[in-house]
Amino acid sequence: MIFESFSQADTEAFGRQIGLKATAGRVYCLIGQLGAGKTAFARGFARGLGITADITSPTFSIINEYTGQLPLYHFDVYRIKHVSEMEDTGYEEYFYGNGVTLVEWADMVEELWPPDAVIVRIERDSTNGEGFRRIIMEDRA
Repeated sequence: MIFESFSQADTEAFGRQIGLKATAGRVYCLIGQLGAGKTAFARGFARGLGITADITSPTFSIINEYTGQLPLYHFDVYRIKHVSEMEDTGYEEYFYGNGVTLVEWADMVEELWPPDAVIVRIERDSTNGEGFRRIIMEDRA
């Protein structure tokens, strides 16, 4: 699936639509450059799960947990220097638990992706305007 976003609000709205359909045990791997819109997507996704809390990227804490219709586990692995550091987070309990997991910078830990992960690539393309993003989703389930 390909979605074209022309603003941060569009990206959040798309994330919300995906969050509305989310099911327990799914892992969404968010990939994109700095400022691409990964956190905007995550904010919308959380709204789709009925989460009203302020959604921020957990760059320094690695993971934020939120309570909604399903638990949301929001990872940001930008600061992970080696995939083995993920063991310290207890990632398997989150990835294979009763909630939904979003992983920003997921390409840095690709070898840990579950086989049925949903890949969400967010690409900036300024030829279509400064706020334009192309969001490409691949559901491997």
